Amino acid sequence: MGAQRLLITGAAGGVGQLMRGRLRRPGRVLRLLDLAPQEPAAEGEDVEIVTGSVTDPEVMARACADVDALIHLGGLSRENSWEAMLATNIHGTQVVLDAARQAGITRVLLASSNHAVGFRRVDEAGPGGLPADSTPRPDSYYGVSKAAIEALGSLYHSRFGMDVLALRIGSCFETPLPLGPRGLVTWLSPDDCARLFEACLSAPSPGYRLVWGVSDNTRRVCSLAEARALGYEPKDNAEAYADLLRGAPEPPPEESVHVGGGFCTNPLGAPNPL
Repeated sequence: MGAQRLLITGAAGGVGQLMRGRLRRPGRVLRLLDLAPQEPAAEGEDVEIVTGSVTDPEVMARACADVDALIHLGGLSRENSWEAMLATNIHGTQVVLDAARQAGITRVLLASSNHAVGFRRVDEAGPGGLPADSTPRPDSYYGVSKAAIEALGSLYHSRFGMDVLALRIGSCFETPLPLGPRGLVTWLSPDDCARLFEACLSAPSPGYRLVWGVSDNTRRVCSLAEARALGYEPKDNAEAYADLLRGAPEPPPEESVHVGGGFCTNPLGAPNPL
C-alpha cells in the first residue's frame, strides 16, 4: 500500500500554515493548494505544492488526483461582500466537493465556523454546551456561506455516500490572546486542531457529521461530546492565558450574549475585526 495523500486547500492561510507541520506523518504526503505563494518543501518534508483557486474546476480536478482524503480550508475567512462569499466560499466549496467526488475521494473535512450559528444565544447552551448540530443562525454573509457549505456537505454525503465532516471552528490561533476575552471561550489551539483533524480522518464510517472545533476551555459554550465520539481528545485550555487578559476590555453586552460576538453587530459585508 502506498503513502496516504492528504489534500489541504487554503494551505497558505492561517490555519493551513499552522497545520503544515502538525499533520506530517510517516507514510503521508501533504498536497498543499492555495492561490498565494507557499514555502517549497523543506529537506525531508513530504509535501507537494499546488498553486490555484478552489473555484477552478480544472485546478481542483488535478489537485484531487490520487488523493485519499481532503481538508477544505480554502476560502474567505472573514466578512466580505455577498458576491465574494457566493463566488469563493459557496461556489468554491461546490467545485471542491464535486472534484473530490469525481476523483473517488471518500473522506472530506470542511472548515465551517461558529458564525454559522452566530445568532444563537450563549444562554441556549445546556450543561454540556450548545450541541454541534444546532440549526444554523448565521450572523453575517460569512456565516451564511459556512451554513451553505455544511448543507453542501450533507448533500454530497446523501447523494454520493461520501464521509463529510463539517467542523464549526471557534478561533484557531497560536494563543487566544488576539481575540481578547472572547478567545477564552472560542479558542482552538493549533495542537488540538491537529488532534481534531486526525480524529475526523481516522473515525470509521462517520457519514455526515457536524462537530465543534474548540479546545477544552473552561469558559466554552460549545459541546465537545460529538467530537469526542469521533476520538477527539483535546489537551489545551484557554484559561491558561486568562491572567494575561486581566484588565482587557470586555465585549459590549449586545455582543457577549451571542455565540458570534462582534460579527452580530458588524455591518453586513463590511470588513470585521477578529
